[in-house]
Amino acid sequence: MAKQFDVVVIGGGPGGYIAAIRAAQLGFNTACIDEWKNAKGGPALGGTCTNIGCIPSKALLQSSENFDHAGHHFSDHGIQLSNLSIDVAKMLSRKDAVVKQNNDGIQYLFKKNKVTFFHGRGSFAKAAEGSYEIKVAGAAEETITGKHVIVATGSNPRALPGAPFDEDLVLSNDGALRIPSVPKRLGLIGSGVIGLEMGSVWRRLGSEVTVLEALPTFLGAVDEQIAKEAQKAFTKQGLKIELGVKVGEVKKDGAGLAVAYTAANGEARTLQVDRLIVSIGRVPNTIGLDAEAVGLKLDERGAIVVDDDCKTNLPNVWAIGDVVRGPMLAHKAEEEGVAVAERIAGQHGHVNFNTIPWVIYTSPEIAWVGQTEQQLKAAGRAYKAGTFPFMANGRARALGDTTGMVKFIADAKTDEILGVHIVGPLASELISEAVVAMEFKASAEDIARICHAHPSLSEATKEAALAVDKRTLNF
Repeated sequence: MAKQFDVVVIGGGPGGYIAAIRAAQLGFNTACIDEWKNAKGGPALGGTCTNIGCIPSKALLQSSENFDHAGHHFSDHGIQLSNLSIDVAKMLSRKDAVVKQNNDGIQYLFKKNKVTFFHGRGSFAKAAEGSYEIKVAGAAEETITGKHVIVATGSNPRALPGAPFDEDLVLSNDGALRIPSVPKRLGLIGSGVIGLEMGSVWRRLGSEVTVLEALPTFLGAVDEQIAKEAQKAFTKQGLKIELGVKVGEVKKDGAGLAVAYTAANGEARTLQVDRLIVSIGRVPNTIGLDAEAVGLKLDERGAIVVDDDCKTNLPNVWAIGDVVRGPMLAHKAEEEGVAVAERIAGQHGHVNFNTIPWVIYTSPEIAWVGQTEQQLKAAGRAYKAGTFPFMANGRARALGDTTGMVKFIADAKTDEILGVHIVGPLASELISEAVVAMEFKASAEDIARICHAHPSLSEATKEAALAVDKRTLNF
C-alpha cells in the first residue's frame, strides 16, 4: 500500500523545503520529493538556488571580490603584495564546499522536523478519493499519496533561439558557475541579475566582459537614477555595455564563438568571445510534472495558474515560487511556502508582494523595495524624493567604498514610504530596514527620527529619509 501523507511537496528548493518544514511544524505528516543529485549521485537539496544559483554565485562573488581588493585596494591600506594569482580550481572547490554545507543543512532540518524525504522526480499519477497519487521516479520507483500537494518545481533558464546551452561555450547560470579557467573574452546576452553577477565574477578575475542587452535602457526594472549610477560604476570598472541591440546568429569560431548582432544605430557587428553567458530570463519548470494526469491548469508560459492564495484549479493542490506568477526570487518562494502551509492549517498566511526586496550582488550592490520614480510617474501619483551619497558617509570612506547612494521616495501628502532604492556597499543588508518600515506603513519622517549608530552605512539611510524633506545634516 502506498505511503500516505497529509502534505506532499514536490520540489526541495527554497520554496519547497521551507513549505515542508513549516507544514511539519504545524503537525502535518509531511513528505518532500526532490531529484537534485550531487557529484556522487546522492541528494542535493536546495534546488537551483543552493546548487547552481544564489548560494554558489555568492561564493564566487566573494572570492573574486577578495582577489579584486588584493590587486587594486590593499595597497591603499599599506598592504603590499606581489605575484598575485588566482587558483580557479581552488576557488571552485570552495564554492562546491559551500553548496554542500547548505545541502547537508537542509537534510538535517528535514530530520529535525520529521519531514520524510524521497530522492527522485515527483509527478502526478492520478486523483484518488480525497487525495492525489504522486509517482516518485528515483533509484526505485514508488507511489505515495497526499491529501494536500504543494508544487514547488522552480524554473529553468531560457535559451537563446538557435544557440542551445552546451554548458561549455554557451552557458546558463549552471555553466557560468564552473568555468574551469578565466576566459580572455566573455560575452553576456542580457543584463539581468544572473548575467551581471557572473560577469562581475569573471571581470574581476581578468576577463574582458561585454554585455549585449536588447532593451534600450540598462536595468529597466530598477529606479532610473539608481540604474544610471550603477551603469556609470560598471563602465568605470571596465564592463562594456551595449544597449538596444538585436542578437543574430551565434556560431563557433575556432575555439570560441562569433556573436552577430545589430547595434542600436543599425550597424551590423560581430562580437568574438571565448565563452558566452546567456541570461535572458527563466521559464517555469513544469515539464515532467504530468499536470494533465489530474487536469492541473497551466498558462501559455507553462506556469501553474494560481489565485492570490496560491490555490490551483484543483482542490487541495497548491503551487508556489518560480513555477507561478510573480517575481522569481528565492525569498518570495519561501514566504509563499510558509503562507500555504499555514493556510492548509486554517491559518491566515500572508505575502505582501509590495514589500519583497530585490538585490543584485554586484559591486556596487543594488537593492530596492517598493515602487520606482518611473512607476509613480506613470501612475500619476504625487511623491517627493530624497537621496544621500555614500561619499558623504564616514563608514563608507573608512571602508574605501563610497560609490552610490540611498534614495527614498514618499507620498507627497502623507509622507508614507513608497520605495527605497540603494546602490552601494552592502545594499543587500541595508534594504531590510526599508522593508520593515514599509511593512509597518512608516513615513520618511519616522526613519529620519530614528537614531542610527555612528559611524555606520545605515546613517545614509537616515540621511536619505531626511533628504525627502530637504534637511540632510551631512551633505
